Amino acid sequence: MWLSEIMLQQTTVTAVIPYYERFVSRFPSVRALAAAPLDDVLSAWAGLGYYARARNLHACAAIVAASGGFPSDLDGLRGLPGIGAYTAAAVGAIAFGIPAVPVDGNVERVVSRLFAIETPLPAAKPAIQAAASVLGRDPDAMARPSDFAQALFDLGATVCTPTTPACVVCPWREDCAGRKAGIAAELPRKAPKRVRPLRLGAHFWVTDAADNVLLRRRPASGLLGGMTELPGTPWRAEIWSREEALAHAPVSATWRPAGQVRHGFTHFELRVDLFAATVPEIAADGFLLPRRALGDAALPSVMRKCIRAVLANTSPDDFS
Repeated sequence: MWLSEIMLQQTTVTAVIPYYERFVSRFPSVRALAAAPLDDVLSAWAGLGYYARARNLHACAAIVAASGGFPSDLDGLRGLPGIGAYTAAAVGAIAFGIPAVPVDGNVERVVSRLFAIETPLPAAKPAIQAAASVLGRDPDAMARPSDFAQALFDLGATVCTPTTPACVVCPWREDCAGRKAGIAAELPRKAPKRVRPLRLGAHFWVTDAADNVLLRRRPASGLLGGMTELPGTPWRAEIWSREEALAHAPVSATWRPAGQVRHGFTHFELRVDLFAATVPEIAADGFLLPRRALGDAALPSVMRKCIRAVLANTSPDDFS
């Protein structure tokens, strides 16, 4: 329950299922997860994005394993790493029968329509949470919090859908203020999306005579914290000239252009220029990994894109 809720933050069910199955197979219990090295956890998470979730998951497992189990109250759950108001309410209601209403995207949609809340998201979130709490005070909801939470999720997923709500079969159709006002399908309203700014960077693929690849670890905190990457420049708004970029190259070599990738993060778009080289021996900050072992490395999606682009745009003859 806890693991699935963490994985489903910012990620679709379809994308999560194979990761969830592999993760549970590799770490079958909270104790097993707590005992695993963080690198192993990040490697199993690689590709799911939002990597702070994996770091918090590992930290949370350590606390839970040390204390002998999860706390069974909302305040205790909210005090664990990576568990916010929604996840605490979901775990509390479904696992411990605590009278709480977890408000995810489906529940936001149901509640905004039921109460005709027209304020655009995200400004509407406090009003939606307050309205959801009103629903949670219903005697049936308080008596069966797990069933009520699951019913709300299912109602939003199968009946009160984003574009074509099936109001005719909805059990709340007579009480739905949005349906009565003829605006149900328009809710919840959303503020216009901001254009994501573009950031630019360069990364370097360098191998040695033994076909080792030079990698480095990102700082533990911040974006992609603790993940593995190809050496490169910082990411910035200004264009990098070739000379500026190559000044950040990890070794002195004959660098060849090796493609370009784009990758979208939540708050910005990234464009990376790639350079590749081979040298007899690598002496640089970072660590070496055999090329054949890259599949098991804790590489975020953007770095996997970079590596695929390099391999698609170069051949062994390029480095002879």
